[in-house]
Amino acid sequence: MRKKPKILNIETLATTRVFNIERLDLEFSNGEKRQYERLKPPGNGAVLVIPMLDDDTVVMIYEYSGGTDRYELALTKGKIDAGETPLEAANRELIEEIGYGSNKLTFLKTMTLAPGYQSNITHIILAQDLYEASAEGDEPEPLEMVEHKLSNLEDLVYFDDLTEARSIAALYMAKEIIRKQNA
Repeated sequence: MRKKPKILNIETLATTRVFNIERLDLEFSNGEKRQYERLKPPGNGAVLVIPMLDDDTVVMIYEYSGGTDRYELALTKGKIDAGETPLEAANRELIEEIGYGSNKLTFLKTMTLAPGYQSNITHIILAQDLYEASAEGDEPEPLEMVEHKLSNLEDLVYFDDLTEARSIAALYMAKEIIRKQNA
C-alpha cells in the first residue's frame, strides 16, 4: 500500500500574479528525505469547456498564448472565481468568451497538467443545449471563434495550431460521451 510522504516544511520561494513557487521538504516512508519544488497557482482551479452547437459541431477559439508566443486553437477555459462551482464558472466563461450559455453542463473529469511539479487542476465540462448570451470578460482582445466537427477529430488533432493536451483529451472525451448519449 502506498503511503504518502510526510511534508516537513513548505516554503514559498517566489510569488507572481499567476503562480507561487514552493519548496516542499518531504520524508518518505523509508526515511529518505527530499526537496521538491512546485508551481502552485492561487485560487480554486480552472475549467475547460467543450461547447457543442449540435452533436457534431464544437465551437473553438483562437487565443494568444504567452507560453508559445502564438495564437493557439483551443477550447473555452478560465479560472474558477471565489464562490463559484466549476459548472457556474464554465457557463460564465462560455458567455464571456464565445457569446453562448448552456442549459446542459456535464462534468466529465478533473485533469492535471504536470503533476510532478504543478498543482493546477482543470475541470473538464461538456456544454450542450447552447443559447445566445453575452457578458464582458477579461480577454485583452476579441477571440476568434471557429467551428469544427467531432466527426473530423482524427484530422483536427493534427492541426499545427492545436497543441494543448487538455483540449485534445477533452475533445476525445466529448466525442465518446456524445456517442454514448446517442446510442
